[in-house]
This record gives sequence, structure tokens and C-alpha cells, in this order.
Amino acid sequence: MRAIVIEKFGGPDSLVYTELPEPEPAPGYVVIQIKAFGLNHAEMHMRRGEWAEAAKVSGIECVGVVKACPGGEFPIGAKVAALMGGLGRTINGSYAEYTRARVSNVALIESALPWADLAAIPETCATAWTCLFRNLEIARGQTLLIRGGGSSFGRAAANMAVNAGARVIATARSDGNFAALKELGAERVEVERPDLSKHIPEAKQLDAVLDLVGNSTILDSLNMLRRGGRACLAGWLGGLAPIADFNPLLQMASGVYLTFFGSFVFGTPGFPLSDVPLQSIANEVAAGRYKAKPSRVFKFEEIREAHRVMEANQAKGKMVVVVDGH
Repeated sequence: MRAIVIEKFGGPDSLVYTELPEPEPAPGYVVIQIKAFGLNHAEMHMRRGEWAEAAKVSGIECVGVVKACPGGEFPIGAKVAALMGGLGRTINGSYAEYTRARVSNVALIESALPWADLAAIPETCATAWTCLFRNLEIARGQTLLIRGGGSSFGRAAANMAVNAGARVIATARSDGNFAALKELGAERVEVERPDLSKHIPEAKQLDAVLDLVGNSTILDSLNMLRRGGRACLAGWLGGLAPIADFNPLLQMASGVYLTFFGSFVFGTPGFPLSDVPLQSIANEVAAGRYKAKPSRVFKFEEIREAHRVMEANQAKGKMVVVVDGH
């Protein structure tokens, strides 16, 4: 099968096309013929050697059809999504014509949507849904701030939160993302800044903050919450550097909740993929209630260009790669 491998850590040219054997069926796994896959910043960090783990074949998610499933959990030919469970990290991932994913990290996603559209859903929407409705427990009428709203993750979260009846304020690094966020229902968009808590009228009144910028802003996010409010740290758009000399006693606001969510836990006993309504989300996309179309679609042969666009922060949403023109 055709596959894209990380030949060495470095820039986009480190991604090299090669031929590898197709993955063999194995108990507890599903062999998937990949039709398309989403692109993620995690894969950029893996390619650079900045992640703790990186498999030879990158790619943490995909959509496709079941080729083999020894345990019978999924019928042959069924449309499925797969994400995490070590894909691209400890086992060969989705930058290939076939992959072998753990049964616990595969979900049916029957839909008439094109493969490119389906590929924009799994990791982004599953993570956004879990952050909003599990970690933050967002409810109708609450006020949510999304920091890093211009990202594909931020846009998906804004869309879902607005549809759930929340009042959404978002931040973005440039005004180029403002219009798109307002189209998704954000009430207001602010330019992202490290001391945002000093510049918005909702400071100390917010019910929730979804912080996708990361360690550089999370303490400021906590300062904007009302008593009992929740902040969820779920992204590192501002870089991977840790909070320097973090001292909760002196730096954390009192009476607020800090939670974290990393999509790498999907498929573990506490976070089964079956907990996420991927099929319902796909139905919402098909009905037009969720706007999840990819911002750009690349051919399999264009992976280096796709990574260059991602590295230059020019994605403007979720980018996907289609395999064999599907």
C-alpha cells in the first residue's frame, strides 16, 4: 500500500512517500481502507520531533470502510471513523491507504456526506463535544468564552455551543477570522491577548472558558470566571511551553474549576468513543445545523503542501486529505 512516512524529524520535506505492507487483521483491531483523513497540529509536532511519541506513519484520525474485523464488532464494508488509540503515535496512523485501529477507537458513521466532509468531523468534533458537554457542562443561557476560536477546533466548539443555546464570545489572533465566527453565531469576537481579563466587560462573570491557546493564557482565563465557573484547557495554539513556576496558592482564582481534556484518552475505559454522538453530529452536519465543511481539501500527493499551510497558520479551519480522489 502507499504510505507517507516520517523519514527524519524536520520540516514538511521530512514526509516521504513509500510502499508498506497492508496491516494484517488482528483480534481487537479493525483494518480500515482509508478514504480521507483530517490534518492536526499534533502531526506537525510529531513530524518535528516535538511530541513524546511519533510512529513511522503519522495521522491520528481517518474515515473509511471496514476491510477486516476479526471480532465481528463492525461489518465488512461499513463506513467508520477512527481516531486516537495510539494512531500516529505508537501505531502506524492514517497517512496511508490502510490502517489498523483498536476496536475501542472506531465508530460507525453512516452518512451520504462526501468523504472529504466526513473527514472534517472525527477528532475535531469529538473533542469539542466532550470539552463542552462533559468537562464544561455547558447549558442553555450560559456565557462561554472560546480562546483560539479561529482554529478548526474553536469554530466547531462555537458552532456546537451556539446550537446548544449558549451565549458565545470568541477570540482570534487576527480579524480575518472574525466574520467566520460571527457567522457561526458568536455574539462578539475579540483579538486574543495574554491579559484579556483586563479588557472584557464579562470578566468575573463568565460561566465557562474553553482555552485552546494553552498554558500562556489559562491563568488569565481562570481570572475571568464567576465563582463556580469552569475553565477547560484543551489546546496549545500558543506553544507547548509549560507555565513557569506555577503556584496555585498564589496564582489561581478562588472558587473556580480548572479541567483538562486531551483527545488521546479517547478509547480508554473512562472515555469510550461510544460516549461521543459522532453519528448524530454527522447528521447535524448533513442537515446544515453544524458547519463542518473542510476549509481546504488536499490530494494524498499534496501532504507536504498541506503541512506547509498548517505550519504557516493559513488553514482557516479544518483541512483534510483525500485518498485516491474519494
